[in-house]
Amino acid sequence: MTPAAAPALANVDDVVLNFSPAGMMVLNAVLAIVMFAIALDLSPSDFRRVATAPRALLTGLFSQFVVLPVLTFLLVSVLTPRPSIALGLILVAACPGGNISNFITHRAGGNTALSVSMTAFATVAAIALTPLNIAFWGSLYAPTREILRSTHIDPLRVAVTVGLMLVLPLCLGLVVNARRPSLSARLRQPLQWISMAIFIGFVLIALAANWGFFLAYAGIVAGLVIAHNSLAFAGGNLTARLLGLSPYDRRAVTIETGIQNSGLGLVLIFGFFNGLGGMAVVAAFWGIWHAIAGLALAGWMRRTEAAR
Repeated sequence: MTPAAAPALANVDDVVLNFSPAGMMVLNAVLAIVMFAIALDLSPSDFRRVATAPRALLTGLFSQFVVLPVLTFLLVSVLTPRPSIALGLILVAACPGGNISNFITHRAGGNTALSVSMTAFATVAAIALTPLNIAFWGSLYAPTREILRSTHIDPLRVAVTVGLMLVLPLCLGLVVNARRPSLSARLRQPLQWISMAIFIGFVLIALAANWGFFLAYAGIVAGLVIAHNSLAFAGGNLTARLLGLSPYDRRAVTIETGIQNSGLGLVLIFGFFNGLGGMAVVAAFWGIWHAIAGLALAGWMRRTEAAR
């Protein structure tokens, strides 16, 4: 990882952050371990249960891959941020739910099994829907259309990256849980905590290596990310209400929509957009903020439930 030069003097759309190949390999490996750990919580019965009552799952996927991108497009159209920042928001909205959504849903007293299933299904769906949403919404907004043209992003390569990094470890975790349940039970919790600790450490190291750049531009993106994340939670909650989900399921859909896989976002930014500065700061700030906001929201939901 090499720090960006003179961040305070540069246009955010022109600044590039460089990750070393070794750093990218570590990030890819950590995200794969995270997905493997999530899959250790899944069994074929979870999918059969969802198949018999799919409304909550379909509502969550609709909120994740349709409602959130639409709200994001409206946000950038109204506020017109710098193109690289706008594309960063669009890219984060196109990612599947983040791995900590399951933990936060449990803390909120929501349907954790539904949350885990949504993460699994969204991860598989992301092979097609993440590159499609980036290409569609990014091309629809004129300033970001120019970035997409200059980077020549290949949807097939994005799909392969998502598949290898997220779907493959998800399938391996399912196999281990089905064939070696005792091993799965021993690995599940330690892997989840270890992988999360490594991921947080990796993000902190990345920020430290580019600290001047991050300080120069974090203030620009902070308000946008907070507004964007608030829209995501509100959109998920409203969608679940309109489609008649119970409060128990509604909590899961709300949190799944507001917790995005910003780690995948960083991989795509450094792998396909050459570490474009505005996009990288958006994804990094999202990775920090959505955890803070999600935990605060879970605490409020838990207190609201206890007061009834």
